[in-house]
Amino acid sequence: MTNIAFIGLGIMGNPMAVHLANAGHTVAGLDRTPERAEALIAAGGRAATSIGDAVKGVDVICVMVPDSPDVQDVLEGENGVFQNAETGALIIDFSSIRPDVTQQLAEQARALGFRLLDAPVSGGEAGAKNAALSIMVGGSGDDFAEAKPLFDVVGKTVVHVGPSGSGQTVKAANQLIVAANIQAVSEAVVFLEAYGVDTKAALEVLGGGLAGSTVLNQKKENMLSRSFEPGFRIDLHHKDMGIVTAAAREAGVVVPLGALVAQLVASARANGDGGLDHSALLRGVERLSGKAVS
Repeated sequence: MTNIAFIGLGIMGNPMAVHLANAGHTVAGLDRTPERAEALIAAGGRAATSIGDAVKGVDVICVMVPDSPDVQDVLEGENGVFQNAETGALIIDFSSIRPDVTQQLAEQARALGFRLLDAPVSGGEAGAKNAALSIMVGGSGDDFAEAKPLFDVVGKTVVHVGPSGSGQTVKAANQLIVAANIQAVSEAVVFLEAYGVDTKAALEVLGGGLAGSTVLNQKKENMLSRSFEPGFRIDLHHKDMGIVTAAAREAGVVVPLGALVAQLVASARANGDGGLDHSALLRGVERLSGKAVS
């Protein structure tokens, strides 16, 4: 069994840390909101009081925080991981951040005697709770092999996609596809409702054909019931679409559909929907259609 520090016990990190504890690993969890450690404590883990406390004597340090500056603060900030962890520790960053930032952090980690894998995940809150996440991993093949048993505890599809930064690049592509898919499903729902179709039945048959997708399966109930409790917030998808468009520009490729969807996500956020689940892009379709926003 492995001694693990898990930094970031939010919607995704909390169930992931609990799964690791339930699998028999020793897990110390840390979050800015201490109450979030309650489920981990119930599973046999403990609540750490600081990064130094969390990483003391551990073999693996998992990070799941919202954005690039947050990861930088956790790792290289004052009293951060780089200052407190044991030399040789393996750092697994489950966060979704900029690929270039990941590459810089990996180089810094190596220079300090640490190892870093970028391992962003897809699957949302449901995937985290069900240990069914898709995990795209960048970094050393040897480090990936060492971490694979831990990935298998929290994920269902785990793939090493290349050197440092590759995991974040694949996650950016994932977020492009997911946002475009949610937007398309949202437009379809509003379109169907405008014609008085039995929308639930329509989505059932659409889900069984070529239009079917994981997004349709997971988000249709949100849209039908207009229940947008966050599984993955629009605020975070807005951040991810910024990563996509910036990385595409740097690579010299065009993402015209991605750029449009990025603007629609930004519009949803500007209209106060940032804290809602990303399926609430449907509300933007309603706004543009001149309909009452549900």
